[in-house]
Amino acid sequence: MAKRNSVIRKLPAVETLGSTDIIASDKTGTLTLNQMTVEKWYDDFQQKSSKNPIKLDNMTLKIMNYANDTKIAQDGSLIGDPTETALVQFGIDQKFSLGESLQQEPRVGELPFDSDRKLMSTVHQLSNGRYLVAVKGAPDVLIQRTNRVFVAGEEVSMTEKQRNEILFNNADMAKQALRVLAMGFKYLDEFPQELTSEVLENDLCFAGLVGMIDPEREEAAEAVRMAKEAGIRPIMITGDHKDTAEAIAVRLGIIHSGNSNAVLTGAELNEMSDEVFAKQVYNYSVYARVSPEHKVRIVKAWQQEGKVVAMTGDGVNDAPSLKQADIGIGMGITGTEVSKGASDMVLADDNFATIVVAVEEGRKVFSNIQKTVQYLLAANLGEVLTLFIATMFAWDTLLPIHLLWINLVTDTFPAIALGMEPAEKDLMSHKPRGRSSNLFSGGVFSSIIYQGILEGGLTLFVYWFAIQNPAHTALNMPELSTQALYNLQHADALTMCFATLGFMQLFHAFNVKSVKQSIFKVGPFRNKTFNWAILLSFVLMGVIILVPGLNDIFRVASLNGTQWGVVAGVSFSIIPIVEVVKLFQRKLHKEKVEEAVIE
Repeated sequence: MAKRNSVIRKLPAVETLGSTDIIASDKTGTLTLNQMTVEKWYDDFQQKSSKNPIKLDNMTLKIMNYANDTKIAQDGSLIGDPTETALVQFGIDQKFSLGESLQQEPRVGELPFDSDRKLMSTVHQLSNGRYLVAVKGAPDVLIQRTNRVFVAGEEVSMTEKQRNEILFNNADMAKQALRVLAMGFKYLDEFPQELTSEVLENDLCFAGLVGMIDPEREEAAEAVRMAKEAGIRPIMITGDHKDTAEAIAVRLGIIHSGNSNAVLTGAELNEMSDEVFAKQVYNYSVYARVSPEHKVRIVKAWQQEGKVVAMTGDGVNDAPSLKQADIGIGMGITGTEVSKGASDMVLADDNFATIVVAVEEGRKVFSNIQKTVQYLLAANLGEVLTLFIATMFAWDTLLPIHLLWINLVTDTFPAIALGMEPAEKDLMSHKPRGRSSNLFSGGVFSSIIYQGILEGGLTLFVYWFAIQNPAHTALNMPELSTQALYNLQHADALTMCFATLGFMQLFHAFNVKSVKQSIFKVGPFRNKTFNWAILLSFVLMGVIILVPGLNDIFRVASLNGTQWGVVAGVSFSIIPIVEVVKLFQRKLHKEKVEEAVIE
């Protein structure tokens, strides 16, 4: 999994991944590239392309650079949040010199960004002794704090019509999948005694809007499709505007076009009680304008519905939701050490598609454990039934050394190799197995029972057949006493019984490559490790019967061609018998599914 960029920090997460019902993912950097670029800007009540020239004294341009924590390295590279670096890069492209501007109007105070306020403010000292407060943040929040608008280089009182027009353009840019930020400002005659939101971020003048695009990852839409096909519901969580979130979710295939009812904002979530939200959680696939606290409520609501939830996070405040989720997924590139420490798994590439890959791997691991358990328990049940029934009939079928050898040779190598089986082709077309599932779910328990009975029954049949049809008779060996003749016949029956049980278990290993699918569909020889393990086990079983000296140690006899034919035929018969049972199981399952669809 590490080779596929999924770093597992807690081993049980691998098993849990296979039962994931919900993947709640951050948008930025996980579903998108986290490479923001300015596409459009809006001021003077006009929407303009970023390719259009902009004057260096433009107030929107100044605010987006001033209310910004981006650092410019000596080599000219930008260090900081991708959203903020995109704004500074836009200024650089427009020949705006941030360094010179800050020398003339230095920053003397700031109010950092907060996910609750959704605003960031900086205070700059001007040459005339006054102070400029530059504010950047979510348009719907900032516009509520404005009462003036900057038009043609002048501050004028904002009318309701102008406010509505600004909001309309904000929504229009958001529907184009742009992340929109608003810029505002005001002047102060004196430096404020307290740098609080009440003092700095009220009574503002609206400067303009900036629309940025964060392109979705090329593989994200396909990963969303695969998740849905696997019965997993992808959920997108973002701090973007509702319209932006909806547009991106549609492009990724998370929701259908026009399905705005599937989008819930953090403000709307605040108005719901936990009980109401839990009942309505199925309605929402996109959460916009949310804070880290909302993530915990989202996880709990799905868990109350019995769903296994995987949640992504990268910030310090995401730790509670990562702990609450069944699988907390940290970001390896942008994630903080706190978020990584709280997670069960870390994405080395911060990619949503990697989560789906990890789920597939988790399903494969669980499936292979089931196959190994099915193989071992069916084999051991067959041995137990053989000895139990033989004892009831006073048959001396197997010696302790035979059972030890069978357990050593036929159980060890094939069982290990089954754990290395590649994923079945239709693995991601099944629904999640759910919280109540276990290693015996999905038909594994019933398969263990009937296959164990089948192994025991066929083994006992061979022993009975060998006794009833002895190769050594009084007619062709008159010189032997009755006891000596019986010993020879019993040695043949014992050897045939031992060989049949051992070889049958090796043939049966092919059956458990899939619980219900035909071995011809899953590919009987795809796993090279399995092929070598089976071949080695066959050789070890044959050697102790055929090599003189070894057969004396194991108290087995040499068999003739007819006896070997019976052993081979009965041993191999378990494959077609199980194939027929699987065929009926598949038909029965298909009929049940069709009946459920009709109902």
